Amino acid sequence: MDETIEVVVVRVFTNESGRNGNELGIVRSSEATASREQEIASALGFSETVFLDGVDESTRDAALRIFTPAKELPFAGHPSVGTAWWLSDQHTPVDVLIERAGDVEVTVDDDTAWITARPEWTPEFEWHLLASPADVDALDPFAFPSGQHYAYAWIDEAAGTIRSRMFAPEMGIIEDEATGAAAIALTARLGRDLSISQGEGSELATELLDDGRVRVGGTTVYDRTIEATL
Repeated sequence: MDETIEVVVVRVFTNESGRNGNELGIVRSSEATASREQEIASALGFSETVFLDGVDESTRDAALRIFTPAKELPFAGHPSVGTAWWLSDQHTPVDVLIERAGDVEVTVDDDTAWITARPEWTPEFEWHLLASPADVDALDPFAFPSGQHYAYAWIDEAAGTIRSRMFAPEMGIIEDEATGAAAIALTARLGRDLSISQGEGSELATELLDDGRVRVGGTTVYDRTIEATL
């Protein structure tokens, strides 16, 4: 017999008008989803889908797993930011997300959520520093048939503003609209705070902390709820 699950879809790292942003599917784990997470994430087709294993309101933490269409990730940025915002919006705010890589600290202020994570938790990217934002805009996603690639150019180096795009066929993602993990890794790599415009117009902000960890944050908005049949 077919079973139906509810999938909440939010958009993470929107611009200040609430446009663009990277879609995230959020699913509450259940008997129906157990051992089928990868299958479900692949069928949904979002760059990442979160399976929320539970929220402990007494300790203000939540356990989750993150899947791309092709693989499970021990940590990812936009799922962490989006889940933190959604839990707060549901009046069950948490201070920590328990992920496979480690505990991710979160803070939420209205529509803006921030997470703090370690750069070593992020996937390996091949970095492409290009001469101009126009060169980034001109890239063909299908020119990257394998691996995980992050292309960027300075908009204003003194101000720390960057134009970027990310292509990750290894994760089953032709192009990622907004990539929090890459923003964390690049912040550590460059050793400075950044303001990043990625994809069609998503906006990410980062802060490099004294202990080497990085905060990444941005605006999240609710998009829709769908019913998926298993």
